Amino acid sequence: MKNKKTLVLGASTKPDRYAYMAITKLVEKGHPVLAIGQNAGEVAGVKIQTKAIPLKNIDTVTLYLNPARQRDYYNYIVEAKPKRVIFNPGTENPEFYQLLQLNDIKVEVACTLVLLTTSQY
Repeated sequence: MKNKKTLVLGASTKPDRYAYMAITKLVEKGHPVLAIGQNAGEVAGVKIQTKAIPLKNIDTVTLYLNPARQRDYYNYIVEAKPKRVIFNPGTENPEFYQLLQLNDIKVEVACTLVLLTTSQY
């Protein structure tokens, strides 16, 4: 398994949040992680940024933002040209699926934590 540079969008420093758990599990599995969230902080040694940061060689973007909040990031994600975007439960967004597919970016409606736990990431 090769390590996949991942952006967690909607990151949180609250341990009961799935985004927090995803960052922790990604780091445990050896994946390089970038994180953007509403509040700055740190999870498992990963600094959470509060503004869009330059992205290079991103394999995966995993979303923890509801569809309305995703709109602000449409162009940002498309321009980063990740191989795939994972829509975790509660983030499903058919409008965004179309935009990503038009730009040859794979859409995956799945749970990052399940994919990591079952070695399907």
